[in-house]
Amino acid sequence: MDYPESNVRSYSKKFPARFCKASGSMLTDTSGKTYLDFLSACGSLNYGHNHPVLKKALIEHIETNGLAISLDLQTDTRSQFLQALQNHILLPRDYTYVAQFTGPTGANAVEAAIKLARKYTGKSHIIAFTNAFHGCTLGALGLTANAYHRGASEPLLNHVTRMPYDGYTDQQIDTADLLEHMLEDPSSGCPKPAAIIFETIQGEGGLNVASKAWAKKIATLAKRHDALLIVDDIQAGCGRSGHFFSFEELDIVPDMVTLAKSLSGFGLPMSLSLIKPEFDIWEPGEHNGTFRGNSHAFVTATAALNNFWSSPAFSDGLKSRIADLKQNLGFIAQKYGFRTKGRGFMQGIDFRDGELCQSIAGMCYRNGLIIETCGSFDEVLKLLPALNMDENALSRGLDIIDRSIRKVLSDYKLHSEPGQQ
Repeated sequence: MDYPESNVRSYSKKFPARFCKASGSMLTDTSGKTYLDFLSACGSLNYGHNHPVLKKALIEHIETNGLAISLDLQTDTRSQFLQALQNHILLPRDYTYVAQFTGPTGANAVEAAIKLARKYTGKSHIIAFTNAFHGCTLGALGLTANAYHRGASEPLLNHVTRMPYDGYTDQQIDTADLLEHMLEDPSSGCPKPAAIIFETIQGEGGLNVASKAWAKKIATLAKRHDALLIVDDIQAGCGRSGHFFSFEELDIVPDMVTLAKSLSGFGLPMSLSLIKPEFDIWEPGEHNGTFRGNSHAFVTATAALNNFWSSPAFSDGLKSRIADLKQNLGFIAQKYGFRTKGRGFMQGIDFRDGELCQSIAGMCYRNGLIIETCGSFDEVLKLLPALNMDENALSRGLDIIDRSIRKVLSDYKLHSEPGQQ
């Protein structure tokens, strides 16, 4: 029986099965059918469903009456997470950040970051980019480019200047140079910004990737114009790019970083803004939220950092899997005359046609693979497999994609031939 639920839901319409169990990279529906998961809760489950190490830590915490929610009270779980973050992530990379727990969602982290940038600089405008997705609350939505999401809120979305992302226009046009020219021209109509925010890999926007040269120019521009540089690492962070932070290989160090999604490692709501200490000018309680102290998320996040990021073994293995994925996905794309996009374990195939891509995603689902699409017209098939997915499962998923493309293209050709019914 279906119960009343808003039309706003989306994934349940694409994947109408009723799911009841999940383990690793497998989902099971109530009929007993299993599905390979290349969605990973939109990148929130980088280590798969119900990872045993994380699950054990959470169960032990609950069974010993550990706190469930703590606002911003000092707790053992909070301190343990901060210690793991410092020891396994920040210190080895020589990064100096303070942590602000902003609430349960990535949009909470983005809202906090742009609010702090405006407070610190005394300026109101933010520069964001084409195809960006930063969330659906009003401040974050102002930065988000997609007209479908902006919708009825459009009149309230202001103080944002939209600029072309790397490669958005003709490849001969350097959009960072264009931004530089506009910022230095007093008649460009581009106000001096409080911050520049971008994703190094645009997840919802079509797996567009910022080059090192472009990112470094944007970072230099931010500094020159007294704007804070914010990298939204909500989907591309926590290892998804091949490094814990997606900007590590770009030779930039942002003034602020927003994290969420796989930060807890277990799908528990948790978001974080990392702030260079000199910009942390908040007054106590100036930005807050009831659910900024999710102790259950602290427990699993700490277990994830200790289990996966305490030695190079996990990241070394991840780089090997990424190389295999890039090679094999590239082979599939080339075979059918398409191209791949993305970076790390955040890659996909650009079919240049939203209807075709949606049909292929639907065929993948019927063949037992959960996978989504992205891009302006949903023209890119996006792979977000668990970072620790084993070789056999990854190969099986790619085989389903291959077979689904072949079947859909065959049907398209049949229906397009003259005389066919």
